Amino acid sequence: MIDEEPRPVEPEPVAYLPPQASVGGPTRADAPPPRASLPTTALVLLIIAAGIATAAVSAAVVTFARNSAARSAITGGTATSNQPGPSAARSVVPLTTIYKQDAPGVVTISTEARRLGRTGQGIGSGVVVDMKGDIVTNEHVIANAQQIQVTFSDGSTVAATVVTHDVTDDLAVLSVSVAASKLHPLLLGNSDLVLVGDTVAAIGSPFDLPGTLTQGIVSGLHRKNPGAGISAHDLIQTDAPINPGNSGGPLLNTLGQVIGINESIQGPINGNVGVGFAVPIKQVLKLLPNLGGTPTQ
Repeated sequence: MIDEEPRPVEPEPVAYLPPQASVGGPTRADAPPPRASLPTTALVLLIIAAGIATAAVSAAVVTFARNSAARSAITGGTATSNQPGPSAARSVVPLTTIYKQDAPGVVTISTEARRLGRTGQGIGSGVVVDMKGDIVTNEHVIANAQQIQVTFSDGSTVAATVVTHDVTDDLAVLSVSVAASKLHPLLLGNSDLVLVGDTVAAIGSPFDLPGTLTQGIVSGLHRKNPGAGISAHDLIQTDAPINPGNSGGPLLNTLGQVIGINESIQGPINGNVGVGFAVPIKQVLKLLPNLGGTPTQ
């Protein structure tokens, strides 16, 4: 039997299909290419992202409004006159602003006093409280003084006289006669609203360094300081550095209102060891009516 060679397989015929016309018509060489459509998934993600951004902005606006309302409710707003105002522990004003606002109303008090047959000099601080020239300080700063000099923040110095004093609360009021432009009364706060933990600042002349600013917190209330040799009571305790020369200067809340008059230090050395005391401003208000009424800004 003779093997036959395999015959080639003929390809099956393929039906001719004419090219289909483009839906949009023929494409010209100079025509711009068709715009690529955004994939469906990317479009959905873009819409979701835009929605999230809008929601975030709306939430931020609502949160700001709520925080502003809460702050106003807590602080009761900023005092506009020199009357007892609210505690401002939960409202924060930059220390730079407080210093610029209050430092011109803090003075340095220099005295010459005769004790035990000897004449000595002393340094303290004081607070301008009205436009009449009244200045509040500690009684022990001016005790037995034959001469009292008040130096303002611009460096000018004038003589002062004692108007009234209270040994029990270690407070005194001095009077100076100067141009109104030199007087920058400080706003008085409400010491009854002070809480332990409130942020406070002190301005004074520690170690004869006028215009010194220190900061701390209220670390105790209703304190007595027998070590100071005075009978002042119901003192505000603070860890804001208080040193010799700070006596008579203001203890300020975070709105720059005076809540106390820095009075003494308690410790094993004559320097700041973290425990200072201030006479509450409510005790000062008891003296002011004797001068013709509460001070005004």
